[in-house]
Amino acid sequence: MATQMFEGRGHAAVYQKYRFAPGKELQQTILTYLQEKRVNPAELVVDVGCGSGQGTRFLAEHFKKVVGTDISEAQIQEARDAPSPPGVSYLVCPAEELPFEDASVDLLTSFTAAHWFDTEKFMREANRVMKPGGCVAISTYTLDMSLRYGNCSEKLTKAFRESWDLLFKYSHERVKHVLEDYKTIFEALPFPDKKRITDIFDKIPMTVAGVVGYLESVSPYQAFMKSDPEAAKSLLQETEKSREEGNIGGCTLTKLFWPTTRTCCTVMKGGHPCACQLLH
Repeated sequence: MATQMFEGRGHAAVYQKYRFAPGKELQQTILTYLQEKRVNPAELVVDVGCGSGQGTRFLAEHFKKVVGTDISEAQIQEARDAPSPPGVSYLVCPAEELPFEDASVDLLTSFTAAHWFDTEKFMREANRVMKPGGCVAISTYTLDMSLRYGNCSEKLTKAFRESWDLLFKYSHERVKHVLEDYKTIFEALPFPDKKRITDIFDKIPMTVAGVVGYLESVSPYQAFMKSDPEAAKSLLQETEKSREEGNIGGCTLTKLFWPTTRTCCTVMKGGHPCACQLLH
């Protein structure tokens, strides 16, 4: 069964507010890949581990019927409460028990969630629901993110990574899949034709408050809160104080551009064998 790390309503609200949608480069890579490999338009798209729906809403801009699924009721409620394009719906269910018929799904995606799944059971379930010739696209951010702002990029990145180093002590063991760029998950995909891409880079515009909120949304921070609430709150308060003073790492700030590294595995099943993995 999938590891459950995003259950609380308060955490889900932070997740909805501060997690960003898939970057433009990743979006375009997935869409281009689908255009190259598919003959017929996708009729049913399923976004597994959708959280509060950022990736699901991107898919809905391009496909008529998109279903987001997540094991967390709180996350699904946040997704349902957010404005969504027509044709989007959400279901609460484990990634390993998808409520879809055999060979019914054209495209199955998972954005920064597959490391929480039971890999063997999820792959078996993905194989069951995919149509012949269907696609699977799995992606994740990597942890070597950088902050960019004028001539302050190095100082900003150092300050950000110092916070991450503190939080990383509270990471769940399954984060190891992110550290290896989803290599094990990619190898477990049960389709013969796979492609792994590891050089996709996206710049995500964010305020400093957005960076602080992002840190609050990640699972290690939530574990830190449970272990040492005062220290966890202090970490964000110090960063927020710097933000209010308009200064982090000696840099005066208004907005950040954050090149985010992501890994994506995209596979075709059936008569159109291929697969890809992306990193940016």
